[in-house]
Amino acid sequence: MIRLAETNFSFAYPEVLSLLLLIPLLAIARARSGNEGAVQFSSLHILNRLGPIARARAGGFRLASLFLSLTCLIVALARPQKTDTTETISESGVELILALDVSRSMQVEDFTIDGRKANRLEAAKKVTRDFIKERPNDRIGLLAFAGRPYLASPITLSKEWLEGPTGLGRIQIGLVEDGTAIGSAIAAGARRLDKRSSKSKILVLLTDGVNNAGRLSPIEAAKLAKTIGVRIYTIAVGTYGDYVVQTPIGPQRLRQEFDEKTLKEIARIADGEYFRAQDTTGLERIFASIDQMEKSEVHRRTHVEREERYHWFAFAGLALGFLTMFGNETFWRRYP
Repeated sequence: MIRLAETNFSFAYPEVLSLLLLIPLLAIARARSGNEGAVQFSSLHILNRLGPIARARAGGFRLASLFLSLTCLIVALARPQKTDTTETISESGVELILALDVSRSMQVEDFTIDGRKANRLEAAKKVTRDFIKERPNDRIGLLAFAGRPYLASPITLSKEWLEGPTGLGRIQIGLVEDGTAIGSAIAAGARRLDKRSSKSKILVLLTDGVNNAGRLSPIEAAKLAKTIGVRIYTIAVGTYGDYVVQTPIGPQRLRQEFDEKTLKEIARIADGEYFRAQDTTGLERIFASIDQMEKSEVHRRTHVEREERYHWFAFAGLALGFLTMFGNETFWRRYP
């Protein structure tokens, strides 16, 4: 379950704020009217002995206090509120393991990415990264395999973890002995999904070769996965032909082979589906199809709490109003 919290400041009646436009109009009208004399005299020198001189800036302070009081009262009428919004997103209940072949043959550059040549593993990682981004509410794990499988990332909700050096960055050719242990990869992925409380357990296996390593056959592994409720989608990537790949002992020629029959049977046993990808576009379509078939169910619940803040502005407005009235009768009072 994911919780997203957000705090905002808003007004219940924002249209009331339009009254603030009256304040500059009042200020302009007051400025044009000028100051009205209390008593008219032909000469002012006789007033010097009548009392203290009126403060020259009292009128400005008095008007500023009055207008500020009106501003606070108008804002209070608009009912400012602090709004705390909490959105609860329930997890989809779908958990996936993406198992990628990292045998030497995955170095073959028969794919393209953005117009440049790319090897099979680069294309697989790019499409896998896009697939992960499209499923933000699923728990996903990454498994790599060649002569034996190894866990690149445990099952997690953190997409940053999966896409970074702790996830896809660990899927590289040459980290384990060469070979294609499809049966062992299925068993390792199913073991990770076993005993988890998710409603859907999915294993997507991508390979470009024939099972030639490991002690467990792919068919037996698929049957075991089926018993614990794991559905398997198999993907064969690459094109037929003769290729040269780099190995620790130098360049080596290989002839591409696919065991489509076994991959189809794995998918049939484990209630999945078999796909064949010969280019990047085809691989993207396959992952999009799997994304549609294994659609997540996400439930969102939004809880909003509002805290009234109008009383602060009302208090300030009234305080300034009383200050203006008190000042008019005391220290701002004009002496004729």
